[in-house]
Amino acid sequence: MKKISSGNILKNTSMLMIFNISKMIFPFITLPYLTRVLSTNMYGSVAYVKTVMSYMQIIVDFGFMLSATKEVVVCKEDKQELEKVIGKTILAKMILGGVAFLLLLFLVLVLPILRENIAFTLLSYLAVFESIFLMDFLFRGLEIMQIITIRFIVMKTVSTILTFLYVKDNNDLLLIPLFDIVGSLIAIVLVWVEIRKMNLKVRFYKIKNVFKSIKDSFIFFLSNIASTSFNALSTIILGLELDATSVAFWSVCMQVITAVQAFYTPISDGIYPEMVKTRNLGIIKRTIRICFPILVCGCLAMYFFARFGMLILGGEQYLMAVPIFRLLIPTVFFGFFSILFGWPTLGAIEKTKETTFSTIFSGSLNIIAMLCLIIFHKFDLFNIAIIRSVTEFCLFSTRVYFLKKNISAFENG
Repeated sequence: MKKISSGNILKNTSMLMIFNISKMIFPFITLPYLTRVLSTNMYGSVAYVKTVMSYMQIIVDFGFMLSATKEVVVCKEDKQELEKVIGKTILAKMILGGVAFLLLLFLVLVLPILRENIAFTLLSYLAVFESIFLMDFLFRGLEIMQIITIRFIVMKTVSTILTFLYVKDNNDLLLIPLFDIVGSLIAIVLVWVEIRKMNLKVRFYKIKNVFKSIKDSFIFFLSNIASTSFNALSTIILGLELDATSVAFWSVCMQVITAVQAFYTPISDGIYPEMVKTRNLGIIKRTIRICFPILVCGCLAMYFFARFGMLILGGEQYLMAVPIFRLLIPTVFFGFFSILFGWPTLGAIEKTKETTFSTIFSGSLNIIAMLCLIIFHKFDLFNIAIIRSVTEFCLFSTRVYFLKKNISAFENG
């Protein structure tokens, strides 16, 4: 059996935990502020645009967070090859950034909320495009997560402070993405200073190799886009069928759910490189033993303190969202196992197609169920929340099935 680097896993997981706690804290710092200084309709529009940007981000990333990270893990001892991976990934993401921008222009034409807030939408996309140069895949592959964590904290601290100082009402809407752009620029400078310290350069591939890397990442992209459809597509359809106030209620609920699930990402990302190297199922079992009691207690606390939390986050005008939030709590429970049994487990044994299929299958069920709600005139926040929880359970069940089917592929399966 290969020796497991427990210290390395702990360090990476700890830094990514700080990173994801920061990802959770910063939105919750600004959320109670924005829900009070912006009207409900305006906050709904802001949340809607941010949801569309999550799709744009997936197109720009295109699965490179997994595929390029894996390449970095493999070739990190070969400086020349590592620099080629950096170069082709940047070029590929720039091409995809152009594609995402063209798609966004089309969406501006067909989605009323985007069309009514076109300047806000385009400025928000610029912050997405800047993410190309943050190089998260490189530092994840090199297992130096502290760089990712520090640059994120700096970036969000700048934009958060500026938001509190200058965003006072609906008239200051455009300042929100502008401050994100400024924060991202500062983070990019910090990241490239670190890359220079490592004496790494960018070696550009031939363009055919760049397109090949896009093709190789496509399977990861499918999985990510299907996964995002659980949350993001629901919000986009909401904006077409219901008013901006309903979007605001749904978005506040989903922001809490997403923030909780952000704790799962450092666990998954910290485990993934070691699972690729060792295929040791003991890592997964040990993770479940540690996290399960915390998960159960957390879900119970979310249910019983939902009203109190919503009052703090949104004020009395958002209390109508409490029953919707409680219906979404099963996504928190099953989501943990869905993520853990995905790329860190099935992905580590090269079951990429199975991992992607499980996501696409569950995401498709989500879409079909929502369309049925529209057809039968049952499209409301309560039914959408029920569907979201049921489809998360389907994702969990599908991945458990593939895990059991391929248990022998693990070192101690």
